[in-house]
Amino acid sequence: MGYLSNAGVFLIKTLFGLYEILILLRLLMQSVRADFYNPFARIIVKATNPPLRPLRRVIPGLAGIDMAAVVLLLLVIVVEWLLLGVVLHLPPPNIVGLLMLAAVEGFRLLINVYLFSILILVILSWVNPGSYNPAANLLAQITAPVMRPARRLIPPMGGLDLSPMLVLIVLYLITLLVVDPLGDLAGSLAYGRGPVLG
Repeated sequence: MGYLSNAGVFLIKTLFGLYEILILLRLLMQSVRADFYNPFARIIVKATNPPLRPLRRVIPGLAGIDMAAVVLLLLVIVVEWLLLGVVLHLPPPNIVGLLMLAAVEGFRLLINVYLFSILILVILSWVNPGSYNPAANLLAQITAPVMRPARRLIPPMGGLDLSPMLVLIVLYLITLLVVDPLGDLAGSLAYGRGPVLG
């Protein structure tokens, strides 16, 4: 890859990645019924509303899941990979493999959002324990479904909460044992080779 290609890949991955995170946070906020009056929640809603409104007219929800947001996330990932393919001079992708790759990358993003959210909450609990922070409050609501079972398994001991460590280990193992192999398979189906990007 040349310097120009590197810059193109960086820009595409950064811009699309940030928007994909916003869509995923919106999806998670809805699934946990987070506080939409939170200032950070309002920013996420404003950023994701323009493409979601028309999609919701044609894509209904399913079992409490905002399928329009799921479809939007997959579409954005597909467009990202198509643009990366142009920059990296990849062969035209197999559509089934590309859709599988988008699903795997969406799942990888979900795990990364949980990983970084929990890490941020742990750091904030050390730096500024007990104080209200709207961003931390939103992250706590989003991560509650994965933290609850871990807290039942490992209750706080002497004021020390070790449950985040358990969740981080499990999420990282899922990435190594499930997401990475599926990503390799999807990459080979889409582009006829193994991992496309490092």
